[in-house]
Amino acid sequence: MESILVFEDWIVLGLYFLALIGVAVWVVLQKNKNTEDYFLAGRNVGWFVIGASIFASNIGSEHVVGLAGTGAESGMPMAHYELHAWIVLVLGWLFLPFYVRSKVFTMPEFLEKRFDSRSRWFLSLFSLVGYVITKVSVTIYAGGIVVSELIGIPFWYGAIGIVLFTGLYTVVGGMKAVIYTETLQTIILIAGSVIITVLGLQEVGGWTTLKETVGSDHFNMWRPVSDPDFPWTGLLFGGTIVGIWYWCTDQYIVQRALAANNIKIGRRGAIFGAYLKILPIFIFLIPGIIAFALAKQGVLTYEKADEVFPLLVKTLLPVGLKGLVAGGLMAALMSSLASVFNSCSTIFTIDIYKKLKPDTPEKKLLNVGKLATVVMVVLGILWIPIMQKIGGGVLYQYLQSVQSYIAPPITAIFLLGVLWKRVNAKAAIITLFSGLGIATLRIIAEIFRDDLTGILYAFATINFAHMAIFMFIFSVMLCIGVSLITNPPNYAAITGLSFGTLTDEQKLEDKKSFTTIDIMLSVVLVLIVIIILSYFVG
Repeated sequence: MESILVFEDWIVLGLYFLALIGVAVWVVLQKNKNTEDYFLAGRNVGWFVIGASIFASNIGSEHVVGLAGTGAESGMPMAHYELHAWIVLVLGWLFLPFYVRSKVFTMPEFLEKRFDSRSRWFLSLFSLVGYVITKVSVTIYAGGIVVSELIGIPFWYGAIGIVLFTGLYTVVGGMKAVIYTETLQTIILIAGSVIITVLGLQEVGGWTTLKETVGSDHFNMWRPVSDPDFPWTGLLFGGTIVGIWYWCTDQYIVQRALAANNIKIGRRGAIFGAYLKILPIFIFLIPGIIAFALAKQGVLTYEKADEVFPLLVKTLLPVGLKGLVAGGLMAALMSSLASVFNSCSTIFTIDIYKKLKPDTPEKKLLNVGKLATVVMVVLGILWIPIMQKIGGGVLYQYLQSVQSYIAPPITAIFLLGVLWKRVNAKAAIITLFSGLGIATLRIIAEIFRDDLTGILYAFATINFAHMAIFMFIFSVMLCIGVSLITNPPNYAAITGLSFGTLTDEQKLEDKKSFTTIDIMLSVVLVLIVIIILSYFVG
């Protein structure tokens, strides 16, 4: 293999890494005094940094590689998932006040306060396993593709090299290192990807030529209900279920908002992150469509859809800019890895180790969190061969399909737990375990679907987004049903953790936590989402 970078590109890439190391060293020199410093950056982070960190955590190399690949292969349907920007607002306006008020470190910890310790144990263990199969392995796999294509080294060398570099500053610096390096990485990532989009449009002949070359179907987000891969019902409704789980209940994302010192700052960070979330359609998905058009024009060729973004870098960019975009791709990989490493160590340390050994000194807890990171990396690498059998071999589809199976029961209990005070602990744990059972059966069935027949084959081949809808409806009905036939929770014990238990003081505090500007910015963002949904109709 031969690197596509020349001397000038290496200079640019080297400057990026020096800046990254500089930020990490600055954070490390400040030192972490306790677990709040290490896991939540002392709860003293501004809205700009929170928003940038939310975006950088979400936009990993699986987005850069996988979303561009999906754009090349299938066009615009998966843009529905990128328009989840409005769901980031749901985090800021609906869920965040309850999280901040409860003063929790983690989402499992919130479930214990709202329900009981069984729910906390379930979500702690479930989250760690989920991170292996939907985040760590996917990010390492996509990162290996990116690094091997750009630098010209074998897949595993590139993947493991970046993992070790990222793990080093994450382990040493904790959440502060993660959240501040992500701010730098967001700027680099956006700049590099915008350049790819602009140069790609110039190469293909402009927006109108692009649409004519690929055809109207490639620009249509709204496929028929009968479409086997992207039915609009599944993407719109099933995607929303997955989106609420990911953006509003997942430690990986919510931990950034919890780093704020009050609800107002956390909400503004979520609003800023929501605006940034619109960008991937134009800087990752559209470049994939551009690659498809260039292939039809004979400008480039590719064998796998997941190769198209690195291929665009090779084909389109002049000397120097390749180094910048290479830095952006590295940034995407490292920001996601750093986020998941920190989230894993937080959950394991706070929700498992400290729960078992509550008298553990703060210094030892920090060391336990660092060790947990290493274990998660090894498990993620081991899962990669299995991952390649799910989702038809297209990275982004794999990610969305697995998330569609694990999200519905968690979305159901968080939503119902906040909206309806009558939901009790027994209903929550039964719903969680039932959802896990169905999700496990589905994943196993999908892996072995070629050997199945009859009802089992039909179950294995239900569209993943429709599967999310069915599982969510089942989870909601089960949770409500069990709650109604069992005793209500102790309302005094869950004061402030559900709308029906808010005190007058808490309601007043919520009203004071936003301004007219916050409302206006949120409304404008929703209108932008509606306009994009209306434009991409083929």
